[in-house]
Amino acid sequence: MTTVPRYHVQTISAPQTYPDIAYPVLSDDTMKQRLRNVLLAMQASGFTHLVIYADKEHGANFEYLAGFIPRFEEALLVVNADGELSYIMGNENLKLVPFARNGGKCLHTPLFSLPNQPMDGDAPLAGLLASCGITAAARVGVVGWKLFTGDSALFDVPAFILDAVFSAAGGRDNVRNATGLFISPERGVRRLNSACEIAFYEYGANLASTQVLTALNAVEPGRREKEIGHLLAGWGQPNNVVMIAATGDRFTNACLYPTDKIIARGDKFSLTVGYKGGLTSRAAWVVASENELAEPVADYLTRVAIPYYHTVVQWLEFIRPGVTGAEVYRLVESVLPKDRWHWHLNPGHLVADEEWLSSPIYPGSTARLESGMLLQIDIIPSVPGYGGCSIEDTVGLADEALRDELAQDYPQVWARMQARRNYVTDVLKIDLPEEVILLSNTVGYLRPFLLDKNKAVVKV
Repeated sequence: MTTVPRYHVQTISAPQTYPDIAYPVLSDDTMKQRLRNVLLAMQASGFTHLVIYADKEHGANFEYLAGFIPRFEEALLVVNADGELSYIMGNENLKLVPFARNGGKCLHTPLFSLPNQPMDGDAPLAGLLASCGITAAARVGVVGWKLFTGDSALFDVPAFILDAVFSAAGGRDNVRNATGLFISPERGVRRLNSACEIAFYEYGANLASTQVLTALNAVEPGRREKEIGHLLAGWGQPNNVVMIAATGDRFTNACLYPTDKIIARGDKFSLTVGYKGGLTSRAAWVVASENELAEPVADYLTRVAIPYYHTVVQWLEFIRPGVTGAEVYRLVESVLPKDRWHWHLNPGHLVADEEWLSSPIYPGSTARLESGMLLQIDIIPSVPGYGGCSIEDTVGLADEALRDELAQDYPQVWARMQARRNYVTDVLKIDLPEEVILLSNTVGYLRPFLLDKNKAVVKV
């Protein structure tokens, strides 16, 4: 019979953070390898051309090859089977093409520009696509950002763009959804990361976890949400999710963002920030101890926090290359049954430039976890009447060869990862598999009572 670990709230040191590390840049070799990855995937799927869509919110597949997103316009990146790239840009992003990490020709369509801007040079979009070699003899994959599982005839790009693709390709029959080439958890080229890419994404995961711990340390009654939210901003870097610093009930007056609401003792409280490569989230109570909880939630520790924390520990101790997503899902369901803790979505998903790439973890999944994957701990209990509990952070999987490469080529990144591992294993007593690497500083660190900055839940 398996013994269930016990957990106590006790005084421990907080994890170390790294508030000002060097900004990473992906190497030229990495960017060229990304293009090779895409070309191999095209060949395997029988595509002669890919048309990759981007806008500010959905630009990561475009950025995988270009190194940039089109900011406030739409853009297309056309890739042919010979590796030739064509960038179709609106008025204000033409200037970025010369800086593309994988170079290509620049084509202009003002159709992608902002309302009432000049429409000079308004060539038909279908004609621009034809100039990239898309004809009725082509087999075209359209890359958006959604996986429509089992239906390659559904698309998530604007209709005026899709109509132009159909026109250039001689009809709908020659066009399929190819987003899976990029983000499928079984075969997508972006599901696995090299040492260079892991080092790049560690920057954002480190930043998110550093800013959240700074914000946690500042939570006090009488302060405004905005004051705490201000502490989540890091070095001017763009967020990949809506920032949360919310006290009490959320979404008052439909506000998604930090407001002037005053933090009160006894409030439930949520914090979230995400950057490229990682998100950190926390949810707990603005009290100093369990006896300050209101009577209806006085058993919060045993009803919500400890069962949730135990599940996260089990998740961390179980994941490794080779296990299937279905096995991870079954583990979470066995430890934290959905019918009692009411979690939904996926208990873990892949991370990259965007906060949610895709997920190999779902019922019946045959997708296997692999070395090079980056995963977000994303188990969200929802017990009626209780505040939430959350310690979302980013981890990765790395076999011996990938760990050796990280240690040799990125010694500072590796040193931070080892320091994080030492904290999790020595202080929090979590038995991490050797293949699990830590990109966030706060993995496994749960303060259930935010006014006691020195206590956290520990496995004993």
